[in-house]
Amino acid sequence: MANVRQNQKTDKNDALAVVQAAQLTDISFINGKSKEQQELQTLARLHKLAVKHKIAMGNQLSALLLEFNIRVSPSKGGLSGVIQGVLEDADNGFSFSFREALHTAWTQFLASLEAIEKYEVCIEKASKKHKHCQRLQALEGVGPMNAINLYISLGCDEIGTFNKGRDASACIGLTPIQHSSGGKIKLGSVGKYVKNNAVRSCLVAGAMSAVHHATRRTAKTKKDLWIQQLVERRGKRCAAVALANKTVRTAFAMLKNDTEYKAELLPA
Repeated sequence: MANVRQNQKTDKNDALAVVQAAQLTDISFINGKSKEQQELQTLARLHKLAVKHKIAMGNQLSALLLEFNIRVSPSKGGLSGVIQGVLEDADNGFSFSFREALHTAWTQFLASLEAIEKYEVCIEKASKKHKHCQRLQALEGVGPMNAINLYISLGCDEIGTFNKGRDASACIGLTPIQHSSGGKIKLGSVGKYVKNNAVRSCLVAGAMSAVHHATRRTAKTKKDLWIQQLVERRGKRCAAVALANKTVRTAFAMLKNDTEYKAELLPA
């Protein structure tokens, strides 16, 4: 709307921009979400927020301890072992106020871990009760979280109205960015800076897990064989992005046609 609005933001200019935008051709409007879809979106975002808090708290505690030349390492039991050691060591010279504040921060960090576990349980329960989310989990590298992300992104047109799966995959950021001009088509790198970067990150992480499993066993399906051949040519990271791209397209077809996914087995 900001691209259509003229001059500064006022009620009059906003109303004029709405009228002008409604008269434009080839415009895809975003549909609203149902109550059920909003609930699933809330679970996903609360989980994402809790993960951000956990990472921020962990990095902050590690950096603050490093100021005292106390380095967090796996050999010392990680962050938990280092903090417990600082709190229990009576001869390290730290004041009571410092110990109390460090204990409070550590309690908050543990609370964030507990919150993440509870959100994951809620997400798993919600995905089991939803027909489309259950079907989407049959895809390689798709668990409860990715199933909810795909359903929100594709099932309720949260990122636009798509005519084909390639459009949906491009909007999430799993296809090369186009830099075409003068009749010449030039494809760049796979787009990272997109609106749904969180969805893209989760899908690629799930695809990477599927790639690891596929490369450690004998191929049983055509998808496994395709992954193994792609890993040999381009590496695991490229294969994970390609699998995530294929997953979005398949999920789009499943939601559009109300079908189930069945991996095609290799002939015996």
